[in-house]
Amino acid sequence: MNYNKNVLYIHGMGGGGDSRIPSILKGQLDGLDVVVRTYSFDPDVAWGQISSWVDELRPVLVIGESLGSLNAIRVTGCPHILVSPSLNAPLYLGYLAPLALIPGITWLLDRIYRPREGDRQRLHFTFGTMRKYRRLRKAALACSPAHGGKDSFFAFFGRHDHYRKSGIVSIGTWKRYFGQCSFEMYDGTHFMEEEFVLSMLVPKIMETVGFKANFE
Repeated sequence: MNYNKNVLYIHGMGGGGDSRIPSILKGQLDGLDVVVRTYSFDPDVAWGQISSWVDELRPVLVIGESLGSLNAIRVTGCPHILVSPSLNAPLYLGYLAPLALIPGITWLLDRIYRPREGDRQRLHFTFGTMRKYRRLRKAALACSPAHGGKDSFFAFFGRHDHYRKSGIVSIGTWKRYFGQCSFEMYDGTHFMEEEFVLSMLVPKIMETVGFKANFE
């Protein structure tokens, strides 16, 4: 691979190598290689996988979606674009972790949140895995500008994102760690619709990596 043209896309919970947004991007960014790979739901295992991909690809940009934004933020030394970053989802997973000790709860959660068929992240809601998510959040936010992080960050939030009602997705939390002017709203849901991928995400990627200057 050509190292200076790689964009690493880190999918959200239950996503994977055939996730929708990176599939759209692959047909829109001439000169850039969008790389998306399925990683473990266990945060410790996932970070080992993602770290090795960063070393391999040397991405010019990292894009994180939903819960995957936490792992994207942890990658240092390159700019970041986040789509519907779920900065508070790890808190919910951590708080709910003790429920997984009740017989049958892990089975029930695995069944409720079963991803569709394909190259997708396998979800397994055990106590041991769920309790690690609070540490993941702490490690990610330690890389934010509020804690001295030097990388650039920009996020997109959907006006009709139903996860904002619960606080799983919070613009207020984003502002606290990443600033008042580092995000933009689109008139859609948590799962960025194709029209906004094309009209907003693609131009932002081009602007961030200096597409016109470097790849024409």
